[in-house]
Amino acid sequence: MAIVTGGGNGIGRATAELLVEAGAAVALIDRDERAVEKTKVALLAAGAQVEAYIVDVTDEAAIEASFASVDQQWGRLDILVNNAGISIRHPTMELSLADWNNVVAVNMTGVFLGCRAAARHMLRHGTGSIVNTASIMGLSGGGLYPNVSYQATKGGVVNMTRALAIEWARQGIRVNAVAPTWVKTQFIASLTTRPELMAEIARVTPLGRLAEPDEIAAAVLFLASPAASMITGHILAVDGGFLAQ
Repeated sequence: MAIVTGGGNGIGRATAELLVEAGAAVALIDRDERAVEKTKVALLAAGAQVEAYIVDVTDEAAIEASFASVDQQWGRLDILVNNAGISIRHPTMELSLADWNNVVAVNMTGVFLGCRAAARHMLRHGTGSIVNTASIMGLSGGGLYPNVSYQATKGGVVNMTRALAIEWARQGIRVNAVAPTWVKTQFIASLTTRPELMAEIARVTPLGRLAEPDEIAAAVLFLASPAASMITGHILAVDGGFLAQ
């Protein structure tokens, strides 16, 4: 049984689709009711076992309740994909404290709450795999445009992943993360209206293009699967070579 947060769109939806193809039952968690229900309907039509929960990942009580519901219904929780995230791309001097706190709440606190809630159930069985969505911006200073709250929180996800991997390793829970480059999803819709920026992103990416959602999902599936049974605390960049420069 797998839970995917931010499962209604983009990388989350692509990941849910691949998990279903691999034989997993999936619970989608998203605050966008329309998107998550649309994804649920599509997966059901494909013969999947799927549930949907309209939950904000920053809501501790709702996260705990939804994870408990999944565990009660399915009897176990094997995989968590912590994918929900937001970005508010403002220069630092124009970034309000409210916006900073919003990004921290979703990108860091939401990941923490998901990891903790999943571990409550995984620890009972002595096994489980958590995959967090970090970013190349959590491993670099970026530089193409100011985005300090996103970069700071994704850097936090990187080290949270490592810390939890060490804490839970002897108890059978693996914790890893993917660090995507720019991906062709609605998440970067505002950037794609700037041709000069798109050209610059292609220039600084050795493979010369943006990633597709299923390319990130494939990396998530690998880390979540038994094929990665000796991998924990790892940050897998799916970045077209961006970080190799």
